[in-house]
Amino acid sequence: MVGSVIPSSQVLIDRMLAPVDWANTKLFVEYGPGVGTFTRPILDHLAKDAKLIVIDTNADFIDYLNGDIDDDRLIAVHGSATDVEQIIAEHGFDHADYILSGLPFSTLPPGVGDAIGAATGRAIRDGGAFLVYQFSPKVRDFIAPHFERIDRGFEWINVPPATLFWAWRDRV
Repeated sequence: MVGSVIPSSQVLIDRMLAPVDWANTKLFVEYGPGVGTFTRPILDHLAKDAKLIVIDTNADFIDYLNGDIDDDRLIAVHGSATDVEQIIAEHGFDHADYILSGLPFSTLPPGVGDAIGAATGRAIRDGGAFLVYQFSPKVRDFIAPHFERIDRGFEWINVPPATLFWAWRDRV
């Protein structure tokens, strides 16, 4: 049900979120929040008037987060990341500032990774980014067609070590 049996390390979380411009973030989206390993740190940084939409295909995770996190900024949605544009619009937003994903792109059914990459590219505002942490670098193939610039990193202080991507929508 989750990509790893060991939660992401605090070092990985801090490094992944470091480029976020929290002062100018009104909507942050997280794909596959699971039990909230990233959700809580995102809420810790998020402005009081901002929102965090988490999207998971597993209703149990959505129920868990709704029961465990008491924060009006959290919107937990049982759904698919392929529908991110519709989900964002249903909650009154035109775009997301940042989207985070730890979804295992290399093991998703055929076509799903491509659909998520394309939808995410359309959903993020100019100047925003798609933040992706993976145990396989293959995710780059799914996101590169939809973003102008991709920064890459690697975090050893995580079990297993993870490849990090920050895919940027350059301002037009």
